[in-house]
Amino acid sequence: MRKTLFLFSLLTCMAITGLKAQNLSSDYTTALGLKFYPGAITIKHFIKDDAAIEGLGYFRDYGFRITGLYEWHQDIKDVQGLKWYVGGGAHVGFYGTKYGGGSSLGVDGVLGLDYKIQGAPINLSVDWQPSFEFGSNYGNGFYGGWGGIAIRYTF
Repeated sequence: MRKTLFLFSLLTCMAITGLKAQNLSSDYTTALGLKFYPGAITIKHFIKDDAAIEGLGYFRDYGFRITGLYEWHQDIKDVQGLKWYVGGGAHVGFYGTKYGGGSSLGVDGVLGLDYKIQGAPINLSVDWQPSFEFGSNYGNGFYGGWGGIAIRYTF
């Protein structure tokens, strides 16, 4: 499963870097890195001046979860490179446990801060990503513990 997720992430990265930036005024166009807690590969790509898409591949509970988010970004005027963002998306996950396997499907929200370090190809972000799972044999309902701190290489 991890090899499949790695290959998916690598192909997504290659596809996005092949896209031309369309006169974006953001501090970066695409960033790839890691998000800590619960642990994910993250890729973010700005599609407009104030909008980005983010893909996350989490590894957790003997399985994985793939999340796609659409984020609206706004500058924080007093700090160059700092933006706040809000958005939403969906996820699907597949898990194995000692009691059997499970899957999840749900919707996600996101609220966070994004900072591009000036003069360095590094982007940092911190966010909260509440989610609601439904139709899952892994567990239904609201989960407020998703989110974390990301460090990404920008290009």
